[in-house]
Amino acid sequence: MATYAIGDIQGCDLEFAALLTKLSFDARRDTLWLLGDLVNRGPDSLAVMERVIALEHRAVTVLGNHDLHFLAIWFGGHQPNAGDTFADLLAAPRADEIAQWLRRQKFFHQDAVLGYGMVHAGLPPGWTFRQAAAASDELAAVLQGPGHRDYFRRLYGNQPDRLTEGLTGMDRWRILTNCFTRMRLIDAEGRLNFGHKGRLSDAPPGWLPWFDLAAGTLRGERLLFGHWAALNGHTGHDHIIALDTGCVWGRTLTALCLETREITSVPARAPTAD
Repeated sequence: MATYAIGDIQGCDLEFAALLTKLSFDARRDTLWLLGDLVNRGPDSLAVMERVIALEHRAVTVLGNHDLHFLAIWFGGHQPNAGDTFADLLAAPRADEIAQWLRRQKFFHQDAVLGYGMVHAGLPPGWTFRQAAAASDELAAVLQGPGHRDYFRRLYGNQPDRLTEGLTGMDRWRILTNCFTRMRLIDAEGRLNFGHKGRLSDAPPGWLPWFDLAAGTLRGERLLFGHWAALNGHTGHDHIIALDTGCVWGRTLTALCLETREITSVPARAPTAD
């Protein structure tokens, strides 16, 4: 029995299949933790979703921003962006079934026995795993409830840009969602920077990676995240582990065995994102 956490797949089904083969993954005994962004940018979003759903309880996923983008189109009436590559998914006979499956997934997952938690982008500095689980449950109730279409209609936006006491309704749900699925840089006041996606060395003055500010609170906890391909797996913190190694950008797709901490990667077939 092994548990493998895999970074952002983003529609790269050939690499996903190759990685499972290299891991000798056995769905009768092993489990996958998937860090979100299963779809978009790569060429085979539908195939990825069919492969994941077929694994049933052997695959545990958290939602990423690209997964939410698909759901915002399907349930919220938004239009695809020019660079989206999941037309195959939107046109599939099973598209609604897949969308319904995705909206039942969490934003944060943890296993106390294994000693790990996972999120797509990050956790606000000062948050414990208990707080993250509570916020994830709060959002899950919205996504799985009768108001989910309104949530997806109103999801997009960069305001509010920090989580504060007193926020309610969609303002609170939007900033919680953005923390879980879009956060990279943050300032000393807790504001999120949504513009920077590159290397830490190019970060604007006054902005720090969320994990530098969150590392002290998470001491004793091990957190996995994806979303930030420019890090290429490096955070400088042994207990905060980045697993998006840029498969869709032509680099690698990476898995971490949670029991042994062994890292396994397969090369991308070719870059598919601009």
